[in-house]
Amino acid sequence: MKVYQTSEIRNLALIGNAGSGKTTLSEALLFEGGVISRRGDIDSKNTVSDNHEIEHEKGSSVYANPLYAEFNNHKINFIDTPGADDFTGAAISSLSVADCSLMLINAQNGVEVGTETLMRYTEKHNKPVILVANQIDHEKSNFDKVVESAREAFGGKTIVAQYPLNEGEGFDTVVDVIKQVCIKFPNGGGKPEETPIPDAEKEKAEGYYAELIEIAAEADESLMEVFFENDTLTVDQLRQGLKKGLAQRGIFPIFCTSAKHIQGTQRLMEFVINIAPSPAEAPAYKTSEGAEIQCDPNGKPLVYIFKTFTEQHLGEIYYFRVISGKITESIDLINHNTRSKERLSQIFAVAGKNRTKLSQMNAGDIGATVKLKDTKIFNTLADKDFDDTIVPVVLPAPKYRAAIKTLDEADDEKLGEMLTRLHQEDPSLIVEYSKELKQIILSGQGEYHLNIAKWLLEHLYKIPTEYISPKIPYRETITKMASANYRHKKQSGGSGQFGEVYLIVEPHDDDAPEKKKFKVEGKEMVLSIRGTEEHELPWGGKLVFNNCIVGGAIDARFLPAILKGLMEKLENGPLTGSYARDIRVYIYDGKMHQVDSNEISFKLAGAKAFSEAFKKAGPKILEPIYEVEVMVPSDRMGDVMSDLQGRRAMILGMSSEGRYEVLKAKVPLSEMNKYSTALSSLTNGRANYTMKFGEYSLVPPDIQEKLQTTYDAEQEED
Repeated sequence: MKVYQTSEIRNLALIGNAGSGKTTLSEALLFEGGVISRRGDIDSKNTVSDNHEIEHEKGSSVYANPLYAEFNNHKINFIDTPGADDFTGAAISSLSVADCSLMLINAQNGVEVGTETLMRYTEKHNKPVILVANQIDHEKSNFDKVVESAREAFGGKTIVAQYPLNEGEGFDTVVDVIKQVCIKFPNGGGKPEETPIPDAEKEKAEGYYAELIEIAAEADESLMEVFFENDTLTVDQLRQGLKKGLAQRGIFPIFCTSAKHIQGTQRLMEFVINIAPSPAEAPAYKTSEGAEIQCDPNGKPLVYIFKTFTEQHLGEIYYFRVISGKITESIDLINHNTRSKERLSQIFAVAGKNRTKLSQMNAGDIGATVKLKDTKIFNTLADKDFDDTIVPVVLPAPKYRAAIKTLDEADDEKLGEMLTRLHQEDPSLIVEYSKELKQIILSGQGEYHLNIAKWLLEHLYKIPTEYISPKIPYRETITKMASANYRHKKQSGGSGQFGEVYLIVEPHDDDAPEKKKFKVEGKEMVLSIRGTEEHELPWGGKLVFNNCIVGGAIDARFLPAILKGLMEKLENGPLTGSYARDIRVYIYDGKMHQVDSNEISFKLAGAKAFSEAFKKAGPKILEPIYEVEVMVPSDRMGDVMSDLQGRRAMILGMSSEGRYEVLKAKVPLSEMNKYSTALSSLTNGRANYTMKFGEYSLVPPDIQEKLQTTYDAEQEED
């Protein structure tokens, strides 16, 4: 295999809703690009892309798979991404190293909710988009629906570059608007045949061509002047306008393919080579310090790891893009995330499990290496003078969570190791070892996402596990002032234990003025604050600790022990054992014993006094509230809204986006368990959602009572 120059490389991400045919198109591109001599298919479980056991089991893509094709003296790197919303993280990681995206649209369905979601990610990452209407050969194919739904969703930038002449079963010919010819594709791939456009189609083709000319002219002021003067553009000018417009996301051209019969793929690759940006023409990569790194083949070597995967009998594989410079076999680089030295002993061009060993790769190319010592996904490798890192990908927040446990406690340690490995391969799968909840919480993009993780644990790593309902990280706080005192006294021969603490608690609010006057047991009391410590709590909120001791009632050396006792109570709240937060404490009096007082005595006295005061101070339980955004077809809006209201949601508003309605709400986390499954059932899989933490809010009284009763019962059992 030749070493391709930067100008000869194109990098694509194949994205699209589940069922749009990305894996089948990948096989067609591999076949037309000479990488394979015989196509596989999903039913036979022998595709190059979907080569993992779990993908054979489920019949769909789970991982993003880097592939390549060689065509017209160019190398086209493309990444086949999963279409299921549960694996959006893989699509986003792939977009980070692609210079253009092929958005596949199922010709039977038109633009689907997943299509629109992925389109928003291409916008966020500023990636050009080529729309591909796939499965044009299906009996229910409806190209007009594809165009209509695409224009409704993506606006006037959507332009027809091809349309089918004989849509449906028997499809083999398109009218190519750019070339102004008919192209007939042989069944099974091969060189297509160009013929004149039939008279009956000329008016339609010319209409689309006029639209194409106009939108291409809009991409460049000089072309717009030519267009106004001549009312048209030359072929070279049209290509110039298309190239610039595509790069600016000002044009979304639609092409037609039947990936199943390898029809339309050669013309698609030709367009990609001619019009899609090369790595050198794509936007620069940004570093954590704000610098921009251009794709310069003459620059210093810099490599970005965008995917890792563990393959049996080989170990960990690291997939990378060469951001700048060139890399050679056995090059030594520094991992600037870990500051460790790494040697790329071998470099490969990859197509699934097919790896072609190379001696060199140039800026812009995508490849893989093995046997790195201390490198993870989203790490940056460069020479010692670089001293920066590429900004890592921001993945969507998780929206489905479950607690996981082994069926055999002997597997607990192994489970931790394997969960860490799964997270490294898929960073959108979040593993949290919650000290607060005493559970291992696994969070991902949906129930299917977590079920795949469970399958991998059980089938690959032989760790039987089960999911149980995750506990909710409630918080406890107070709503009014209260006071309490406690004397700890213990005598058991020799030195005993003695400590007495008087304290006041009240709610803390950053904006509220600090009080000095209090009414304790019917008497007015004025405190003199001698010292204040503010402690930001690891779980959120504050503890404000005020020393109001006068006259040496408690020696200053015992105050840290009292604070330690308070902190322990905050970690195990008096109501439900949840973390407590946002409390001011005033230590204003106490007693000591010359011999028996010590730190443990005042720690226990402070903790007991705090607990008593807390329970008298209008204690309340807070629950985590999440901001939820649901994208739903308008005909299902009523069902979705009713379901959310049944989950104690506060509806914030609605808006339209393309053919979908966007519903925004605040919903308690406790009500979101298995919401992705319920939403799919309500909308036949046509809706999706995102959620992120918003705030803590008081739980309703009936729920607080239930939570306290449950906790008290558990304490009695223990």
